[in-house]
Amino acid sequence: MSINPPLNHRQQQVLWATIRHYIATAEPVGSGALVKEFNLSVSSATIRNAMGHLEKVGLLFQPHTSAGRVPSDSGYRIYVDQLIQPSPGVAIQLEQLLSDRLNWDKWSFEAVLKGAAQLLSTLSGYIAIVTMPMTNTTQLKHLQLVQIDSAHIMLVVVTDTYETQSILMELPPSEADPEVIDRELKILSNFLSEQLSGRSLSELQTLDWGELGREFDRYSSMLTSVLADLLQRLVQSSLPSQLMISGVSEVLRQPEFSELNQVQMILQLLEEEQNQLVPLIFEQPDLEGRRVSIRIGSENPLEPIRACSLISSTYNRGAVPVGSIGVLGPTRMLYEDTIALVEATADYLSEMLS
Repeated sequence: MSINPPLNHRQQQVLWATIRHYIATAEPVGSGALVKEFNLSVSSATIRNAMGHLEKVGLLFQPHTSAGRVPSDSGYRIYVDQLIQPSPGVAIQLEQLLSDRLNWDKWSFEAVLKGAAQLLSTLSGYIAIVTMPMTNTTQLKHLQLVQIDSAHIMLVVVTDTYETQSILMELPPSEADPEVIDRELKILSNFLSEQLSGRSLSELQTLDWGELGREFDRYSSMLTSVLADLLQRLVQSSLPSQLMISGVSEVLRQPEFSELNQVQMILQLLEEEQNQLVPLIFEQPDLEGRRVSIRIGSENPLEPIRACSLISSTYNRGAVPVGSIGVLGPTRMLYEDTIALVEATADYLSEMLS
């Protein structure tokens, strides 16, 4: 992801207004439209200057020389990360609908998930994707840190199915002598085995580094990172393959999907290549404090959805993620509402499971 360029308040206002107008109309945006629609309290010339700067730093672009401007993926990224908050009103509306229309007493869990996907797609106007909960009970059997040389150690993990994973990592900088480091690694190995042996894969995320004590602080960020990588590797082999998908016909009417070839690629991904999509919607958020993962346009690694945005979150049983829910739509997405809807659905399913 590229580094976001710094913007002053006026440029942020114009970027926000441009994106909101483009989301609503799907038409390139000119300064005149912003003057009419938004109370920015400045002249059309000032707005043109701000739009020119936003284009220069790559947040807007002109699809045609005589046209107005449209947001780039980087523009949407700043919009999502800095300029908006999830809409509480739509979250409340969806929570009420989920409570009123889904019957946990009489329906199977599969039927509940299907109903949740239908409500999510109806309210968002985009494709809703829900995974069945993981049934894999693979547990961790043994973990060990092994020093390879003065600068590298290896984490070796064995599961109860005798699958083995090993990850090489660099030692954090330290002036301690090799004997001290070796002793610390043995203590860390014992701690990891005691904390994680017998736990399921997803419980890797619940390890409390506070119990390590201050003398091991320098290892905590390294181990947190490497355990997250390990979790991703192990979980991908046990992720659910069955997806509930709702709302395809509605979203494909959007102007972004007017080309038949693009529609066919998306449909093939949704129908025949779901195993590629599941790891993306089971991905953990990359921003601290965020409850959803958001991939915008070119941030998506799969070619069929590189003109789309994917917003997803996990639903949990207790503290353990067991399934995921996502929304797929054009990058010209009403992110405020969609983020809130995904969060509300994940919270509802987690609450019911717990």
